[in-house]
Amino acid sequence: GHLGRLRQQVAAACARAGLRGAAVVDIRLVSAKTGYGMEGLVSRLQRSWKCAGDVYLLGATNSGKSTLFNTLLRSDYCKSRAPDIIDRATVSPWPGTTLNLLKFPIINPTCDRIFRRQERLKEEATKTEDQLSSEEKKHLNQLKKQGYLVGRVGRTFQQQKSSAEIDFDPDMLSYSMDEDPRDPPKRFEEREEFTHNEVKDARWCFDTPGIVKEDCVLNLLTEKEVKLVLPSHAIVPRTFILKPGMVLFLAALGRIDYLEGEKPAWFSVLASNLLPVHVTTLSNADTIYEKHRGQEFLKVPMGGEERMKEFPPLVPQDITLKGIGTTEAVADIKLSSAGWVAVTAHAEEELLLRAYTPKGTALVVREPPLLPYISAIRGARIPGTPAYRTKKPPSFVENLRTTGSR
Repeated sequence: GHLGRLRQQVAAACARAGLRGAAVVDIRLVSAKTGYGMEGLVSRLQRSWKCAGDVYLLGATNSGKSTLFNTLLRSDYCKSRAPDIIDRATVSPWPGTTLNLLKFPIINPTCDRIFRRQERLKEEATKTEDQLSSEEKKHLNQLKKQGYLVGRVGRTFQQQKSSAEIDFDPDMLSYSMDEDPRDPPKRFEEREEFTHNEVKDARWCFDTPGIVKEDCVLNLLTEKEVKLVLPSHAIVPRTFILKPGMVLFLAALGRIDYLEGEKPAWFSVLASNLLPVHVTTLSNADTIYEKHRGQEFLKVPMGGEERMKEFPPLVPQDITLKGIGTTEAVADIKLSSAGWVAVTAHAEEELLLRAYTPKGTALVVREPPLLPYISAIRGARIPGTPAYRTKKPPSFVENLRTTGSR
């Protein structure tokens, strides 16, 4: 259900951007980081082989193209000898810094290769977690820490390693006590290259530097700050119950005031787990922002008064929402790329909110919300505070048989 809804929203976003009909062949939800959906994507890309031409990964800076490139490089999409030859894409958190245009040659999906690949996928899907080697189990648990939806990405065609003897001249490497060591001959350092035959008719997959989004908060941040704002692990939702007259801060990058309403409402924050969330009253909010912006308490931006001098002020936008019910969010308030807050309110309840983001960045109200039931993923209320204990949803590994009950 959730994935279907996410897919619909992506399709709607494509349509709004002018990508309608034939332009969009398929929409897939994948995690290059945890491998979820990646084998399906490779199979789909291989089915499009008859469409001649190279493949380009396009998207906004910081959207994870380099991670996707690296995962495809180590999958059946790439010629088997290539990963040893191509250095891994330089994954950098700074906008537009994938250094030069990286590319790898795409394997030609012949009938034989497709058959062998399907056999491998079928065989792997019959395994359970208990049947994996301890090495694989360890790797899987690592991925589960990083995301909820996990998938294994394997290779059907391994490059046969030849135990090539390196022939060298011992005299070249030896030196007498009274002479400086000479540099060993250059030929040892030469990296393997593709042969002419391997690449003469090759199709290539390119990683691109990325498109810079105009109104994105990441453009205002330093490299250190970007690292805190971009989630590197699965986001654990943090839910708070607010009465009218209360204010929620997401670091010093976003603020939501609950101005008017009859009853309390729930605010679920979906943002990097490294960004602090603080709840205060309307009468204290300005003082807290003035006192703590640029400091450790609000964390991002960091660098004190000096840093805040050049940082744009927070600007408000009024929002009115009408609740659907206590279990279903009515909308998401998207605080540029810092994260979003899902708002859940009693049925028919009218709320007046005021949300702030730094001047020049986008504040978007998303109706319907991306994850409507997110406020249910929470533990017990923490006594004497507006916060609930957090709860991490269970992980699901897509290409393994599940053991027992889930």
